[in-house]
Amino acid sequence: MYEQQIAGSLASDVVSDLQSELKREYSLRFSSTEDYREKIWKILTSEFFQHYIPAKSAVLDLGCGWGQFITNIRCQKKYGMDLNPESRERLSPEVGFLCVDCSKTWPLERDSLDVVFTSNFFEHLRTKDDLKSTLREARRCLKPGGKIICMGPNIKYIGGAYWDFWDHYLELTELSLSEALTIEGFQIKECTPKFLPYTMVGKRESPLWAVRLYLHLPFAWRFFGQQFLVVAEKSNVE
Repeated sequence: MYEQQIAGSLASDVVSDLQSELKREYSLRFSSTEDYREKIWKILTSEFFQHYIPAKSAVLDLGCGWGQFITNIRCQKKYGMDLNPESRERLSPEVGFLCVDCSKTWPLERDSLDVVFTSNFFEHLRTKDDLKSTLREARRCLKPGGKIICMGPNIKYIGGAYWDFWDHYLELTELSLSEALTIEGFQIKECTPKFLPYTMVGKRESPLWAVRLYLHLPFAWRFFGQQFLVVAEKSNVE
């Protein structure tokens, strides 16, 4: 029992340190561009991602950060999951906040979600085992036919710039993620190697009209896209 208490205390200390680190990283990277990022996500949700999400859906934003996606998407039930405790303060009141480790059991019922969305999050997981556990929980909580929508940096097209961020660990491509999803019982519906540019951090702000135009010109993605977009569906086969 004493050893369990020590282990629990150590785990709690690790989580607390990680949460403090996340708060500092978010502030360092995003505070100066917060208003612009909010405008970009309004466009991304309304002009692109909304067509994946029916109005009566239950949606989880995995690695929700400051909640730009889940706040702006239209759906019936909203959840945001992140270890950064500051997320709770940033999310709109209708979003249920889950401050949990995504590689552990999620506090959600089986078959309770229609969509799991995640953007620029998987690369922050420490190991492939963490990703595998996360995908298994996503599949458990999704309804049959439910979707997982994954966007993130494609290491094939970014090169050394991928490591400009201190908390990047897991290198992924659209194919490696698709394979992991397939192994965990998903069917790949869309696999786009190049979608959005890599990052807004430290970059010149593009005009909002140009962002709207870019989303509707897939041929341009081949020249400027460095993030993959993978959409998969929960298979009915256990």
